[in-house]
Amino acid sequence: MADRTTLRLSDERKRKLDRASEIVAGGPDDDPPMSDVIDAALTHLIESEENLQGVRDRYPPQEVKDCCNTSVLGLRYRTSIESNWR
Repeated sequence: MADRTTLRLSDERKRKLDRASEIVAGGPDDDPPMSDVIDAALTHLIESEENLQGVRDRYPPQEVKDCCNTSVLGLRYRTSIESNWR
């Protein structure tokens, strides 16, 4: 991963960060710093990936997708979002 000094926010990315901020916030008047929101999102992503790797060989793909409530089972930078079990 390349280190960058700026974070460009598209409208969609801004909406996602705003929604994530609402989830991380301790209440309606709390406005957590973006670094805390990003840290929480990255931690969740890492834990989710570890959980998916832990069950992918024990359960059928559709069951994993349904149980984990996600359509994202694989990410590839600059290429696509795809299922590893097609």
